[in-house]
Amino acid sequence: MANNNLFSDFEAVSSKQWKQQIQYELKGADYNETLVWESPEGIKVKPFYHNDEDSIASNAISSAKPFSIVQNIFVHEVKKSNARALETLQRGAESVRFTLENDSVSIEELMQNLPLENVNYYFDLPFLSVEFSNKINEFASKNKANIFIQNDPIEQLAKDGNWFENLEKDFEKLNTIASKTTVPFLTISSGIYQNAGANIVQQLAYTLAQANEYFNRIPAINQPITIEVAVGTNYFFEIAKLRALRILFNTLASEYNHNFDCHIIATPTKRNKTLYDYNVNMLRTTTECMSAILGGADAVANLAYDAIYHKDNEFGDRISRNQLLVLKHESYFDKVNNPADGAYYIETLTEQLAEKALELFKDIEKNGGLISQLIDGTIQRKINESAQKEQELFDSGKEVLLGTNKYPNKNDQMKNDLELYPFVKQNARKTLITPIIEKRLAEKLEQERLASE
Repeated sequence: MANNNLFSDFEAVSSKQWKQQIQYELKGADYNETLVWESPEGIKVKPFYHNDEDSIASNAISSAKPFSIVQNIFVHEVKKSNARALETLQRGAESVRFTLENDSVSIEELMQNLPLENVNYYFDLPFLSVEFSNKINEFASKNKANIFIQNDPIEQLAKDGNWFENLEKDFEKLNTIASKTTVPFLTISSGIYQNAGANIVQQLAYTLAQANEYFNRIPAINQPITIEVAVGTNYFFEIAKLRALRILFNTLASEYNHNFDCHIIATPTKRNKTLYDYNVNMLRTTTECMSAILGGADAVANLAYDAIYHKDNEFGDRISRNQLLVLKHESYFDKVNNPADGAYYIETLTEQLAEKALELFKDIEKNGGLISQLIDGTIQRKINESAQKEQELFDSGKEVLLGTNKYPNKNDQMKNDLELYPFVKQNARKTLITPIIEKRLAEKLEQERLASE
């Protein structure tokens, strides 16, 4: 059968003709005021995009990008964590991320009998140890294992308010690790910015500025850098965010002759998750995982629907893992050529987000860099301003979380179901900087409801 162009019999319609028809249908209403809206990032979103007036970066269709399904495991007891990792890999997980409490864990015992071929293992370390990083590297080299070490002292500073020790010693250790290890050893944990309320341009700019700090302070990074990203609910913007992130990172890396692409791990945001009507969290995480996959994430670690108030449990893990399995094996997200490529809207968003983030990044660098602006409080103040704007939209009902600030079920009872404290925790102590505080939009409303149960 001949491969005919099905649309060749139709005349092309210009953007001017579309606008004229839209204006006619509006019956006198103003086009810009009625149909054009502005995002928190200052991007004006139009009702349609057309190639005769929009600068499209590329309309090439790239092949489907494989993504890995990651299971998070917090290591309390090594034998139980090992057994759980083996079980989850047998039940559909493709990668495992271990979060360790301390450096006394036996790597050999934790990894015993785990499959090493075609499986990535991430070691998330809330401490900085040259010796322990060397042990992981030795195990990886000896067993030909695919291991990523997640060290990020800048996130430690931003989240805790203090370095592990201090700036000089932390970077001295990182440089030692860089010189002794062959496995990827460095992570940029940018999820903290999103979960604290930063808008997308801020998230991209701060992530880029964090990468620049590492490039400047660790001259010999000869391994890929991992970037951990939190994905929000603005579907198309989040797709564009990940695409812009990869473009920006590779542009910056080339300036340092760093020839490795970044390795992106995406996780749904906590910011829009709720205690009440908690099953809706499954819908939120599903669309957020879809954005992550279409945006080009290398790995996706889903967030369990009950993660904010329940301890790790088999049911929550299974559901979150199955969401990704459905997207991969039933929706074929890893088989279909990237549908985001050439989409005028997404391509335009990607370009605008990248341009605005680059402009903000240059301003950060002009004013001393990310660490300097964390110490003087500029970053925290800017994030707080963005978070407050979003909070006001939620409080006024303009930003909707179904089941919480719209159509709530007044009969929901949650007080006796809380295994974890789901709100911002106060921990008065002396810190070098004001920490960046992650906070969910629904916290105040939920606290009021819990008090009235």
